[in-house]
Amino acid sequence: MKADAPRAVRPGEELDLARLAAFMGVKADAVFVEQFPKGHSNLTYLVRTGDREYVLRRPPFGSRVRSAHDMGREARILTRLHPVFPLAPKVVSICDDISVIGAPFYLMERVSGAILRGPAPRDSSLAPDRVRALCESLVSTLVALHGVDWRAAGLEGKPEGYVRRQVEGWTRRWHDARTEDVPDVETMARWLAERVPGERGAAFIHNDYKYDNVVIDPADPSHVVGVLDWEMATVGDPLMDLGMAAGYWVEEGDPEPLKAFAFGPTFLPGSFTRAELVRRYGELSGRDVSGMLFYYCFALFKLVVIIQQIYKRYVEGLTRDERFAGLGLGVQIVARAAVDAAARGNF
Repeated sequence: MKADAPRAVRPGEELDLARLAAFMGVKADAVFVEQFPKGHSNLTYLVRTGDREYVLRRPPFGSRVRSAHDMGREARILTRLHPVFPLAPKVVSICDDISVIGAPFYLMERVSGAILRGPAPRDSSLAPDRVRALCESLVSTLVALHGVDWRAAGLEGKPEGYVRRQVEGWTRRWHDARTEDVPDVETMARWLAERVPGERGAAFIHNDYKYDNVVIDPADPSHVVGVLDWEMATVGDPLMDLGMAAGYWVEEGDPEPLKAFAFGPTFLPGSFTRAELVRRYGELSGRDVSGMLFYYCFALFKLVVIIQQIYKRYVEGLTRDERFAGLGLGVQIVARAAVDAAARGNF
């Protein structure tokens, strides 16, 4: 299994190396930049200077959803989280001056390792027992995050009424990002609004926990060495985080279109099912995990909106990234999965 590797920077997403070097206090010809090619939201670059490696995070070009790409907020979260949850990257500098590279950004230490992406990674030959061990590690890592004393760490949020605000907020985002009518999305918005559960506790949550935001040890794939992409992290209902993980968890028996759209290899032989994922979380955390259908359907609904927000940037010509051209179909596929789950009454 190979470590995650950067590539040449995509056209139109280059950084001003002279200004970046000046910010870093080094000579312009001493800075070398590549880009991590995956990911659909904030842009991530590898910055080398001398024998040091940093990762730079900045908002995507053309985004109008400011709240989803607040670099200062993300960096402040990591600054407070890393000491109590070392799997979160360590921030080394923050820049709010948009004259440097055209947007706010921050630099963090690189977390080296492998990231499993897509439904069937080309270099993955994991035996079923190793896959199961990895699933176990993914769940235990999420439980560990939810066990962080967020008040003592200075992490902030408004857990009261969190679930209702999320349903209402992501419904508004759907209407703001819509480029065409998708009846299944409207159906799910109504279904969720009618079934908002009561308060179930509070924890610091990642809000986008999935395979391609987790770094694993290439020599021991069952060992998680880092968790990335904290742009949506906050204090809220931990079952929303678990629901999001389940929403990304495509199973072998799921429809082929959904499997083709999977964000990670969650149906490799030996993988947990969604039910096993949820059950194991409940066992390790001691939390009541009943009523997970709502949280699973909300996760799919939220994923639909995120995909649509990215797709809208492509439709409006605000990005030339051709990876986004097929996301309109992804919206329909994921929305249908949510409607089907609600109709059958289980996830």
